[in-house]
Amino acid sequence: MKVLSVASEVYPLIKTGGLADVAGALPAALASHGVDMRVLLPGYKQVLARLRRPSTVLEFDDLFGASAKVRACKIDGVQFLILDAPDLYDRDGGPYTNASGADHPDNWRRFAALSRAAATIAEVGLRGWVPDIVHAHDWQAGLAPVYMKHGKASATPTVLTIHNIAFQGQFGPEIFPGLGLPPSVFSVDGLEYYGDVSFLKGGLQMASAITTVSPTYAQEIRTPAFGMGLDGLINARADALHGIVNGIDPEVWDPATDAMIPANYSLSKLKKRQANRKALADRFGLAGTDGPVFTVVSRLTWQKGIDVLIDLVDDIVAMGAKLVVLGSGDQLLEAALLAATERHPGHIGFFIGYDEPLSHLMQAGGDMVLVPSRFEPCGLTQLYGLRYGNVPVVARTGGLADTVIDANEAASAAGVATGFQFSPVTPDALREALRRAVRAFADPKIWARLQNQGMKADVSWDRSALRYAELYAELLPRTSENP
Repeated sequence: MKVLSVASEVYPLIKTGGLADVAGALPAALASHGVDMRVLLPGYKQVLARLRRPSTVLEFDDLFGASAKVRACKIDGVQFLILDAPDLYDRDGGPYTNASGADHPDNWRRFAALSRAAATIAEVGLRGWVPDIVHAHDWQAGLAPVYMKHGKASATPTVLTIHNIAFQGQFGPEIFPGLGLPPSVFSVDGLEYYGDVSFLKGGLQMASAITTVSPTYAQEIRTPAFGMGLDGLINARADALHGIVNGIDPEVWDPATDAMIPANYSLSKLKKRQANRKALADRFGLAGTDGPVFTVVSRLTWQKGIDVLIDLVDDIVAMGAKLVVLGSGDQLLEAALLAATERHPGHIGFFIGYDEPLSHLMQAGGDMVLVPSRFEPCGLTQLYGLRYGNVPVVARTGGLADTVIDANEAASAAGVATGFQFSPVTPDALREALRRAVRAFADPKIWARLQNQGMKADVSWDRSALRYAELYAELLPRTSENP
């Protein structure tokens, strides 16, 4: 099967969050299932700098007012198709924002162009390579199924994956004429969303299949509490909805071979992990390595429950534990964490921003990774924690509930527990989960069992990649070649 994957960010070329990790890992994970996946990605300045001898496989004279080329290049084993359109993507800042952190005002045009390019590839192919399936990720690629439905590739099946339904690509109605779609598409059965245009809604209406990144999240988004206004549409398309939990790349995230950490270790050589614990303490200026070290690698937002965690900083220190945080986001939350580091020097550490090697060190040197999200479609941080023996403490929601087995009495007795869950996302519930974790940490035998079970858990893409391959096969027309 030939599959075109369309995403706004892909690791290792550009990353702001978990979407990039997923889009980057899927091609290799699916290859063993007979899937030839190529990845279409915008040609941001940072991406073009990584290209080496790319070949031009498609040209556009006028792609939303810009000249553009699709350049093919193989990087780290992945076949990339880079949409090189300088007028749209050659800018300072990140994929979605300028250097000041404000959204680019023409994001609607930038990502409509990405979707239009995907639809064109589905229509004309690339030097004999014509996709059997187009797999679009999040709102930035949400118009791909729409352009295909109303173009020459209407018979090609499409999949739309929701990585976070809170981000919907919503713009004012004035942009609709610029999208080049029939007027009838601006309707309740198309892109129209409370008078605005929603890229995600359009994709959800017209994709052949919809996937989310965990089974629990697939059920949650069918409710008003988690559906972000789209639960009615999701329920109407429930037969097309599939929850497939994310995995991680076991080659990138492997404590036995990770070049980003001071000391490599494995389940059979867990004592070597102590060197990473000391390196983490040194990096954040922690006062020794006694007591457990809680780690947080996260966007600092309300969704991630960081405000609830901040309420408990003093409690964490009183428990004899330490806390280190890597992330950025809400300025008030950043200020509160900075104040906490000043209030508890040697016990609280905070790095503003994102640092890939530091994130690896925090997983390799921390004792527990905290994920107190109010909602979490899948989450990858807890999967990295399991792999690295950094025991997860997570809210019971979305993919967190699907991937961490709570150390309750029954699970602990059966020897299957891998972490700690709590609900609801309140200071009281989180405080009790932290206390449970600290008590378990104090018993070396209990703690060793938790780390052992977590590190043995299958957090790879193996099972999930098979689910995707099976879904693709179900969508293809039945022929003699595809019985």
